[in-house]
Amino acid sequence: MFEVLPGVGLVLPRGAGVLRFGMPEREAQWAVATPADVRETWICQAGWSFSARYEGLDLLVCGDMTDRRGPAEHSVNGLALVHLGRCVGDAEAGEPSAVPVALGDVDVFGHPAQEVLAVLTSSPHPTVSLPAGPCPTGHLTEIRMSAG
Repeated sequence: MFEVLPGVGLVLPRGAGVLRFGMPEREAQWAVATPADVRETWICQAGWSFSARYEGLDLLVCGDMTDRRGPAEHSVNGLALVHLGRCVGDAEAGEPSAVPVALGDVDVFGHPAQEVLAVLTSSPHPTVSLPAGPCPTGHLTEIRMSAG
């Protein structure tokens, strides 16, 4: 199970620890490498990034983010962005994810999108974003977390 901690980070499955916003790349990779294989990737405006796949979920982790306007007050050192999404092709229409992704008391990939959005929009988390458009599978397919 993954657990979203708004403003803090993401608890990883299998006791792998917590991806905490601000942590350095090496620590983040080490934590993710416990339950999954880490693969280097490139993301615009990120000093570092990597991805991993875990039981039908894709994890994208980025850090040392710079703002388009330069390395000023909008830049973030260390872990800055985490994106967790259902693997393309693995998400069966109408089926919940095999791995729970908890935000508070809600499994965001385990219940129909309309139900999840109805509950979560009543208590929004400014550092967590969910898809705004229609969900073709009936379930949410991604969640993004940021340092702020």
